[in-house]
Amino acid sequence: MKNENIVKTSKTGNFDVSKSLKNVFGKYSMYIFLAVIIVLFQILTDGTLLRPINITNVILQNSYVFILTIGMLMLVLLGDIDLSVGSVMAFTGAISALLIIKYDLNPIISIIICLLIGLAIGAWHGFWVAYVNVPAFIATLAGLLTFRGLTIVVLDGKTIASYPNIFQSIGSGFIPDLFNENLHIITLIIGAVITAGYVFMSWTDRNKNQKLGAEIEPKFKFLSKIIIFSLAIIWITYILASYEGIPNVLIIVVVFALVAKYITSRTTVGRHLYAIGGNEKAAALSGIDTKKVKFWTFAFMGFMAAVAGLIFSARLNAASASAGDGFELDAIAACYIGGASTSGGIGTVIGALVGAMVMALLNNGMSLMGVGVDWQQAIKGLVLLFAVAIDIYNKKKKES
Repeated sequence: MKNENIVKTSKTGNFDVSKSLKNVFGKYSMYIFLAVIIVLFQILTDGTLLRPINITNVILQNSYVFILTIGMLMLVLLGDIDLSVGSVMAFTGAISALLIIKYDLNPIISIIICLLIGLAIGAWHGFWVAYVNVPAFIATLAGLLTFRGLTIVVLDGKTIASYPNIFQSIGSGFIPDLFNENLHIITLIIGAVITAGYVFMSWTDRNKNQKLGAEIEPKFKFLSKIIIFSLAIIWITYILASYEGIPNVLIIVVVFALVAKYITSRTTVGRHLYAIGGNEKAAALSGIDTKKVKFWTFAFMGFMAAVAGLIFSARLNAASASAGDGFELDAIAACYIGGASTSGGIGTVIGALVGAMVMALLNNGMSLMGVGVDWQQAIKGLVLLFAVAIDIYNKKKKES
């Protein structure tokens, strides 16, 4: 009888451990996948991937995709997508070139005008989707064609260059350092402040949830997560400090990421996004103005596309009709690879950005290895298919 009890206890213990490991992998699978990609390409590129100059280039070359991903996630949470963002990028970039280069308008005023134009374009799409019930796929596909055509009209089929240095610094500049040292001291200080803030907020949230009686992570798991993420922040800032410091675009990305994270996790609007994506009819019956939420979410996406367009033009120091071509697909793929559900209601800002980083490192790693663009596209397509297949598998498993 004693032996039987021991066996039962042992089986139960094994089951708990197995279940715990599955939960950890399910929750942090994308971080694990990102770590595997980093280690793999670091080995295959003989250490080139994690050199400070290469990491900086990855951030500079993909900052506009990160910006688009943040806006796209909001729509994906609703169960929608926006196919026009690449064309809107090109259009707002063309307008900026027209105002700043051709008409010599003040860059700050020009930026504000371009951002308002992006917001208006997003609102235009939102009107058709929310109030006329045109499917988002069709409305934004029409926008893709319309604004790509208007970009060619605005530029007259030409490339316009060059921007003033103050505008170029948005896409390729770095925060200044006050010390003449080998390491960028200001970057190290910012990294330390961010790490301290992350630890403080995580600990505060845990204590708050504990007092409210909400379910919290085991202490060992919580501390392990804190240590890993803190070390990751310190390591990234050290690498950046070893080169030119923190790029200006990274500050822009982080600010928008924090705003989006706050909206999705701590506001009524965020709860409405998840509710509509989970079940739009139920959300409407519960009193949520689903049309209004959709309208403003598309408007926000248009605004973010304008931001991305300005950054892209500033980095290239030119505006062209082909700018942003295919970027909408990278942003959509990043959301799904980062754990967002294809049907809406599931996803996080951090997860989407991790997905964008996976795409960025795949591009960069394969380029360093000399892999052709054709194979890069094929491999990214397979990664996206794999991510969506996992999402479908997890849904079926929960339903069964």
